[in-house]
Amino acid sequence: MLKIPSKTSSVSIESAATLSVENVSWSSAKSERMILSPISFSLEPGRILGVTGPNGAGKSTLLRLLYRYHMPNTGSVKINGVDIWSIPAREAARTVAAVLQEQPTDFALTVHEIVSLGRIPHRKGFSAAHGAHDTNIVLNTLDRLELSHFANRQFGTLSGGERQRVMVARALAQEPKLMVLDEPTNHLDIRHQLEVLELIRDLPLTIVTSLHDLNMATSVCDDVLILKDGRSLGFGTPETVFSEETISNAFRVTAKRDRLVSSNAKHLSFNL
Repeated sequence: MLKIPSKTSSVSIESAATLSVENVSWSSAKSERMILSPISFSLEPGRILGVTGPNGAGKSTLLRLLYRYHMPNTGSVKINGVDIWSIPAREAARTVAAVLQEQPTDFALTVHEIVSLGRIPHRKGFSAAHGAHDTNIVLNTLDRLELSHFANRQFGTLSGGERQRVMVARALAQEPKLMVLDEPTNHLDIRHQLEVLELIRDLPLTIVTSLHDLNMATSVCDDVLILKDGRSLGFGTPETVFSEETISNAFRVTAKRDRLVSSNAKHLSFNL
């Protein structure tokens, strides 16, 4: 059995933020249908939230509200008590970073150049030059994510897992306090899924990530939010939220929860 890395308690949270989502909702201007009904939750610094639910549940829409791609129709998204729409876009980009689901493979840029893009929100004026401080942050980020030996490689020559790691590095170079990841394991094989999950587990940030795999969410996340048809079915720890009834309702299946006991840990699995 492949062991999914579980979250450790040794991660420093000095750079993490408190996230408060208060009654946020969103609907497309092209449609009167409410894509996301009012939702509220809060995360303490350094916690990992997994957003789960079937396709079309509103997961990506919620994440777009968190990284300021969409402005909510109602409510607010606050990081350390500050509404992200009350500050300039550049300042917001220094606070929250996003790693999206689909990454282009035809970037005519090297790994070093892509990670350097994360420093753009910190530049002053119209300067395009990197200072010594920016350079050190990029180099340290490459080293931390074990990408230094890829620094001069073209992005398109990397594997899916390697590309995902590069995009996480770019987001880390922004020095955010909140990181949002939309289906970070999508289209990856098992090995690269586990690599990305281990990386997420060890980041010293507050993290919100959408995940399809409930077992992964159980192992990696401190809290989970289940969405269905744009509405919340539950928020809290995986042990309390992932009930057979809630899972069955969300995914329209008959779910059974088994507790598997190994020599090291207990794992929750769902037979759908």
